[in-house]
Amino acid sequence: MTGNEINNIQVYRKKWNINIGVIIFGVIFVYLVVTVLMYATAKHVSSYEVREGSILKDTSYTGLVLREETVIGAEADGYINYFAPEGSKVGRKTNVYSISSEKLDFSGQENTEESEDSGLTSEERDSIIQKAQSFSENFQNSKYEDTYTFKDSVENILSSSTAQSRQAQLSAMIQSGQEGLTTYAASDDGIIVYSVDGYEDLAMDQVTADMISRADYQKTELFNNTKVKSGDPAYKLVTNEEWTLVIQLDEEMTKELADTTSVKVRFTKDDQTTWAGFQIYNTEDADLGFLTFDHSMVRYVGERFLDIELILEDETGLKIPKSSVTEKEFYIIPEDYITLGGNSSQSGVLVQSDGEDASFHAVDVYYRDSETGMVYLNMDELKKGDVLIKPDSADTYAISEKASLQGVYNINKGYAEFKPVEILCESEEYYIVESGNDYGLTNYDHIALDGSEIQENELVM
Repeated sequence: MTGNEINNIQVYRKKWNINIGVIIFGVIFVYLVVTVLMYATAKHVSSYEVREGSILKDTSYTGLVLREETVIGAEADGYINYFAPEGSKVGRKTNVYSISSEKLDFSGQENTEESEDSGLTSEERDSIIQKAQSFSENFQNSKYEDTYTFKDSVENILSSSTAQSRQAQLSAMIQSGQEGLTTYAASDDGIIVYSVDGYEDLAMDQVTADMISRADYQKTELFNNTKVKSGDPAYKLVTNEEWTLVIQLDEEMTKELADTTSVKVRFTKDDQTTWAGFQIYNTEDADLGFLTFDHSMVRYVGERFLDIELILEDETGLKIPKSSVTEKEFYIIPEDYITLGGNSSQSGVLVQSDGEDASFHAVDVYYRDSETGMVYLNMDELKKGDVLIKPDSADTYAISEKASLQGVYNINKGYAEFKPVEILCESEEYYIVESGNDYGLTNYDHIALDGSEIQENELVM
């Protein structure tokens, strides 16, 4: 190789090759660094998912039933048998019972068509189940006599299951002119009951706490084919649809219900719910609540005591923890001063400048009060003393008035947004708040569990 050839060697600039893999890796690395920094600097807030729910506040009582009822005595000595089933309505001159000199023989009913199905009706089965459930839930060893009351009640239902057949046989005996058998009609219109307990003439001002607790309570069931003497209780008539249930209140409940005139009631026996008039009477030994009804008397006509629940609160809405609720202060202005900016749909106000001109300031409306016509604006968007101009008018309004709203911080978007809430009711740990509000929460929103630890527009993770 000659020297000239060596001198002619040229160094070429190395060509730059773009490595797409390195670029992608760099972008991912920068993204991870930014994400870690954001996570490290952002506030970590425990969240709660808003869900629909309800709060039911109720208290359970056993009440003493007062009715307009009359015990009708047997009109002769002998064996009594009944035509009408208990709880049925009878009219004056309707045959209710018969008296015979000898015990009647109904064994022939086993051969009648009516006895082909010897099972109980669904109503009779339900009645026995309800009585058994009530007896089981309220039984106390100190009141063993309630066992016999329960036994008599069930026997009365079983006996009444053959009432139609017995009626037919009694009618047949009367038509045949059977000797020593006399029928007797109802003395008045009413609902018939075949039991007595001595509380039939009890007045409201005679009720005591001991009576409500069933102290020394005794109930006597009246059965078919039992021997009676003239004047003995034959049946009982309830002659008025209005009735009263008396419950004993503790001091706290007496204060809570002091101004209450009506209350929602649920009957444990059949889970029926209704409204009752309500009054409190203070006696020497107890505070008594009187619940008055003008319907459903026949449903409980055979009961002297009823287990109930007073439903003091029963609200459905969005369920949120109490810890999430906080307060925020706002400027309030008349709604008429809110306008739209230019061609956008952004709400805002016209703020008077130093001259006569006005500038548009976008604002977020947090709440509209339909009663006062005022709207709530964020205090960071305006300042006290700003003069607002009413659209299409020369009227002005100087910002000065403030008001607070209860609300929570919605964190759906990764930052805190205040949302006002309308509290409907509460329990020890939760509120039920109104749903469907244009400015409030919706189902499945995520909110800060502790509203006191966060501020408006704060980034959260």
